Amino acid sequence: MGVRLTLESMFDLGRNKQQATFERITDAKRWAQQTEAAIREGRHFKTTEAKRRTLGEMIDRYIKDIIPSKPKNIKNRTLHLNWWKSELGEYALAEVTPALIAEHRDKLSNGITRFAEKRSPSTVIRYMAALSHAFTIAIKEWGWLDDSPMRKVTKPREPRGRVRFLSDTERTIFLNVCKESNNPYLYTVVVLALSTGARRNEILSLRWDLVDFTRNVITLQETKNGERRVLALSGHALHLIKKLAEKHHPNTELVFPGSNLKTPADIRGAWENALKEAGISDFRFHDLRHSCASYLAMNGASLAEIAEILGHKTLHMVKRYAHLSDSHTSKVVASMNEKIFGMETLVDVND
Repeated sequence: MGVRLTLESMFDLGRNKQQATFERITDAKRWAQQTEAAIREGRHFKTTEAKRRTLGEMIDRYIKDIIPSKPKNIKNRTLHLNWWKSELGEYALAEVTPALIAEHRDKLSNGITRFAEKRSPSTVIRYMAALSHAFTIAIKEWGWLDDSPMRKVTKPREPRGRVRFLSDTERTIFLNVCKESNNPYLYTVVVLALSTGARRNEILSLRWDLVDFTRNVITLQETKNGERRVLALSGHALHLIKKLAEKHHPNTELVFPGSNLKTPADIRGAWENALKEAGISDFRFHDLRHSCASYLAMNGASLAEIAEILGHKTLHMVKRYAHLSDSHTSKVVASMNEKIFGMETLVDVND
C-alpha cells in the first residue's frame, strides 16, 4: 500500500497554499514542479485575487477606468452599478455566487422604486447587464477571476414587445390638435417622428448641420445603439423642415431650440395636452416610432427594410410587426410561385 503525501507549494507568497494528495512520491514531485511553474507565471493568482478583491473594488475600478470610454448612458449604468455595490460591495469576489446574485435580482424585481412602483423586467435586466460587463472586464483584462457568476443567473423574462400605433382616425384627430397647439414645434416634431421613426431625443437634439437639403436626409451621428443612421426626408415632413429652416435663428444650431436657444425645446406639457384634447389614451411618444414601423409594414416594407430604417442591428426587434405585413408576404410568395411555375400554378390538381 502506497504512502499518501500532502505537499504545500512554497512559492505562493504565503497566500492560499496549494495542496494535493498522492499515492506515489514521484507523482507528488511532478505536481509540485508543475504548480510552482504555474505560480511563477501567475496562473494561480486569479483565485488569489478573487479572494483578496471585493465586489466594491471591482465596481469602483470599472466606474473609474471603463465607464468614461462608454459615454452612452453613463448616468444609468453608474446608478445600476452603485446599487450592486451598496448591496454586495463588502463581499470578496470569490464569495459572490450565482445564488447570491439571484437573491438580489429578486430583491430588485420586488422592490419599490422612488416612484412608488416595481421595476420592470427590462429594468432589472439592465441592472444585471451592467454588473455582468464589469465581471467580464475583471476576468479578461484584470485577471481577478476565472469565470463570471452571472453566467449561471437567469434573467427575468421580458414581456412581448409593445405594438401601439395610431389608427387612421386617431392620427387625423391628433395631428389636427397638434397643429393648433401653442407649442410652435409640436406638430413638426410629431410629423417627423411618424415619417422617419426617429426617437424623441434624436429629434429634439437635432442640429441644422445634420440636415442635408441637397440629398433630403438627416444624418444622426449619435444614436441609441452607437451607430450612425440616415433618416430620409420626404413629403410633408420635408416641407415642414424647410419652413423651419427659413426661420432659423442665427444664434442657435438647434432645429428645435428652447427659449434660451442653447437647449432643446420642452414639448412635454404640449404633448400631454394634445393627447388629452384628442381623446387618445395609452399612448407614449415612443409609440410614434411604433406607428411609423407599423405603417411601413402595412405598406409593403420588409422586416429587413423596417430594421434598417429604425436602426435595429437585427430583425428580432421588428418581428413584432410581422403580422402587419402578412398580406405583403402572401403577395411575394404568390409572385415567386408564378415566376418559377408559370401556368402550372393554374392547373387543377385533379387533372
